[in-house]
Amino acid sequence: MFLWHVKAMVKKELSGYFGSAVAYVFIVMFLLLCGFFTFSVSRFYELGQADLRAFFEWLPWIFLFLVPAVAMRMWAEERRTGTLELLLTLPITMTELILGKFLAAWLFICFAIFLTFPLVITVAYLGDPDLGAIACGYLGSVLLAGALLSVGSMTSSLTRNQVISFIVSVVICLFFTLAGWPPITGAFAEWAPTWLVDVVAGFSFVTHFHDFQRGIIDLRDLVYYASVIFFMLFSTAVILENRKSL
Repeated sequence: MFLWHVKAMVKKELSGYFGSAVAYVFIVMFLLLCGFFTFSVSRFYELGQADLRAFFEWLPWIFLFLVPAVAMRMWAEERRTGTLELLLTLPITMTELILGKFLAAWLFICFAIFLTFPLVITVAYLGDPDLGAIACGYLGSVLLAGALLSVGSMTSSLTRNQVISFIVSVVICLFFTLAGWPPITGAFAEWAPTWLVDVVAGFSFVTHFHDFQRGIIDLRDLVYYASVIFFMLFSTAVILENRKSL
């Protein structure tokens, strides 16, 4: 029953995503930004390197704004329209409800990531890229998107205002991103001890994403992303349960 309920919720949410024009606007914006930063800003052809390093370097910053835009409606819209109370009365557990909504949004973003596959064809045509490193980069992209989305799920459950949810989510995700950004860690290292810099950088999405960019699958990175997703979804459940008891 658990899997059936989750599957039903995922199907319902996905139909809602692809039944809305907003979903297609998101996909178009995502693909345009990926192409612009990869080919224009990073000067892909001038570098003369057949890899997707430029694409993966810009991806966290693109996700920083677009993923919270997807997540902001997950719970805030339900609260605004008053349908959250109806959902909470259905014969479905809170875990099934949260997982269904989260997995649907995650699959939607994964679909958008999959549509960047022509970039792989491009670098394969231009040279002899390390396809293993590219596959690891895509795996890291999916996990990064999941972590950002879980943050957005938590902030969306806090308010019925989608704009507030978006702003709070971006601020939190920005903190987790900048914590491991080289210019920030470099400035921090000028006055802080090395161990403290490493601890702060260890909380960053970017720090753990770098290993995937280099084609390295480290168990610590997998555990980190899984822990962030679990903690944020657990926080979402706590918030919704408190609202349910009111």
